[in-house]
Amino acid sequence: MTAPAENASLSPQPGRLYVVATPIGNLADLTDRARAILAAVDLIACEDTRTTGTLLHRLGLHKELVAYHEHNETEAADRLADLVGMGKSLAVVSDAGTPGLSDPGFRLVRACRRRNLPVVPVPGACAVTAVLSAAGLPTNGFLFAGFLPPKSSARLAFLRKYHDFDYTLALYESCHRIDKFAAEIVEVLGPDRVICIAKEVTKLHETFLVGLAADVQARLAQTSLKGEFVVLIAPKDFTP
Repeated sequence: MTAPAENASLSPQPGRLYVVATPIGNLADLTDRARAILAAVDLIACEDTRTTGTLLHRLGLHKELVAYHEHNETEAADRLADLVGMGKSLAVVSDAGTPGLSDPGFRLVRACRRRNLPVVPVPGACAVTAVLSAAGLPTNGFLFAGFLPPKSSARLAFLRKYHDFDYTLALYESCHRIDKFAAEIVEVLGPDRVICIAKEVTKLHETFLVGLAADVQARLAQTSLKGEFVVLIAPKDFTP
């Protein structure tokens, strides 16, 4: 029998960075492996110590946390990678979902790779893949663009650039701009482009609005704009 891969272990090994996905809403989505890794690593680097502290408290865990976010990421990445190089086991988490996907994590992973230090993924929840799996839009290929710039002119330019893109576009959007972005989609791509706007995925008020852009925009206007949003835009010739 073939021995299991080292990174399949529930026990973290020294001198490794573990990229740990955490729930995007439903606590039950945390994997057994993620919980075991978080319980046993020497240190957890997190986007917000209060948010991660709350998660760990709900899990009954008490761990040393260090802030690792967009404002200190460049400096902290090298310092944390040095700790891994000294033999520490380190987990990096974001407030929700998978680190490095529109969340801090990339620079720390890069710093470890530059030092030839092992980086181990501990996969789990991810908002964009969750919505792609349930929206009914094409998934044979997609472009994930994260958060677009806050200025309307930049969002309009993006939509014009990818007007005829052959695959599904996947984006995150703020609750403060989602209504404007829906209107911009209708303006640039037309009222009949098939889209999905999903919010609060895995949470109590999970909502999927799927259909023609103008119809989705109208339905969006009748719902609460609070929450976290994922937007999918189907290729031009797609019909549901």
